[in-house]
Amino acid sequence: MDEQHDPRLAELRTRLAAVRHRIDDAVAVAGRQDSPPRLIVVTKFHPAEDVRRLASLGITDVGENRDQEAADKAAGLAGLDLHWHFVGQLQSNKAKSVVRYAHAVHSVDRLQLAGALAKAMAAERERTGRGPLDCFIQVSLDDDAEGHRGGAPAEDVPALADGLASSDGLRLAGLMAVAPLGADPGRAFEKLAAISARLTAGHPDATGISAGMSQDLEAAIRFGATHLRIGSDILGPRPALR
Repeated sequence: MDEQHDPRLAELRTRLAAVRHRIDDAVAVAGRQDSPPRLIVVTKFHPAEDVRRLASLGITDVGENRDQEAADKAAGLAGLDLHWHFVGQLQSNKAKSVVRYAHAVHSVDRLQLAGALAKAMAAERERTGRGPLDCFIQVSLDDDAEGHRGGAPAEDVPALADGLASSDGLRLAGLMAVAPLGADPGRAFEKLAAISARLTAGHPDATGISAGMSQDLEAAIRFGATHLRIGSDILGPRPALR
């Protein structure tokens, strides 16, 4: 359906263009024209038809944070050749489901989850022969011990990295983080860049930095984000739950 008959498609095109313009400007300011970040559109709570519209606009990477919703969308849109990124907190008992559709998990925050993913991947690779699962270690950037935005303490990253790197079927992709609420995102992502530098000293291929959302993508790009997770600025407010 063309945009004249589908106002939602026209809206998504306009929103997506505005975000891409912000990204291009931030990339230029950071001098990163040769290494722009990858855009992941986080479509949680939005219908599968919006994902289909986004695919028609050139989007190839989609993020979800609830397994059941992600599994249903991935199954219904299997013909679109999308890359699915699981970006939310993940329970170990969901690992078997997630490896059936996800190309990457951005929220590995404990060794128990890494082990569950490795076990699930072994079975899935035997069943389907799928390629390795990219795994990002979610690290907390909060100053308090609780880490209320989620993620492992920075001091846990080396053990998590070694665990992921030594697991067949898993590929240590890098780090993921969310800037703390009320904090300067620039300072937070500068801290993340330093943790990434320590990680890559021991794991040179783990160069991924999944950081930056609608409100702080410029700061994330400035400090080396390789993957942006953008939701509301592209999709607008989440639909009312029925």
